[in-house]
Amino acid sequence: MQTLTVNLDRRSYPIHIGDGVLSMTGKFLRDARIQGKVAVVTNPTVAQLYLDSVHESLQQCGFAATPIVIPEGEEHKTLMTVSKILDALVSHRFERQDSVLALGGGVVGDLAGFAAAIYLRGIALVQIPTTLLAQVDSSVGGKTGVNNGDGKNLIGAFYQPRLVAIDVGVLASLPRRELVAGLAEVIKYGIIEDGEFFDVLEQKLGSLLTLNRQLLTQVIARCCAIKARVVEKDERENDYRAVLNFGHTVGHALEAATKYERFLHGEAVAIGMANAAKISAQRGFCDSTAARRVITLISKAGLPIAVPAEVSAQSLIDSMEVDKKSAGGKIRYVMCAGIGRARFHPLTAEEIAAAVCARTQPV
Repeated sequence: MQTLTVNLDRRSYPIHIGDGVLSMTGKFLRDARIQGKVAVVTNPTVAQLYLDSVHESLQQCGFAATPIVIPEGEEHKTLMTVSKILDALVSHRFERQDSVLALGGGVVGDLAGFAAAIYLRGIALVQIPTTLLAQVDSSVGGKTGVNNGDGKNLIGAFYQPRLVAIDVGVLASLPRRELVAGLAEVIKYGIIEDGEFFDVLEQKLGSLLTLNRQLLTQVIARCCAIKARVVEKDERENDYRAVLNFGHTVGHALEAATKYERFLHGEAVAIGMANAAKISAQRGFCDSTAARRVITLISKAGLPIAVPAEVSAQSLIDSMEVDKKSAGGKIRYVMCAGIGRARFHPLTAEEIAAAVCARTQPV
């Protein structure tokens, strides 16, 4: 097992990564000096697979666990679902010394995190992500929130967990599509921050897809370490943390334009990253070789790289115009400045949509 620390002064917390760490859940909470009752927020699929293991570990360490099972899917990432979690916390008389444990993917983590942030003005939060995407991205850094009809994650709060526990063994139960979707965020870290890591991914993608657990532990730890460094520099995305949005401007717009029904989050982000690489090369921020490497790795991972023809430029524009990253009529678009480097450049939603919907512009 590897343990990293997100250093945020009094709100610092550990990230435990390894095979079989679900059985250590209770110990992790005890070591983090968490007390009281634990609300385990999860969805039906994850509950069937892992709720009993987590519940047993909590009980062995003296914690009383209350399961809260919420509907599955991005379409349920709403204030209505948060309200159901809050109602359950109230009905079970949760108090300020009690805690919320998110057991699931990014949707569960965001919903449970937001509920923990606003219940009694904040109770302890524990993240136990069960998808690759959540393990390398959404469980770390304290972003929580929900979608509404106009866009993704427009309502939320920064709220750091007390600990994150990542069991690489649970990835064996993921559908192949979910696993591949998570690779988008893994690849992102190599593009924006770590050229050597990108090289490793090019060389060992096949082993990663076969779920080599030692390699998974190393890769996930490296992703979490990169994200921790970025969050430590800029916890609330006032400036540099926005580099983590590489590919997300178009990705979020594409999800909204297709009503969160066609693409998994990682798939939409993959399309956004491939197009960000293309736009970066076209505007001279990176050379065509770097852009081709990005697009090739995304494609070899089994991820999509193009916006579907039936998605209109206007639908993307409408979504991007309410994006959190927009200001003064322009979006702080994250460009690839070479493998392992990124930079910001202001673009209008119209400029971005025109580039990603063009069908005849090679890198």
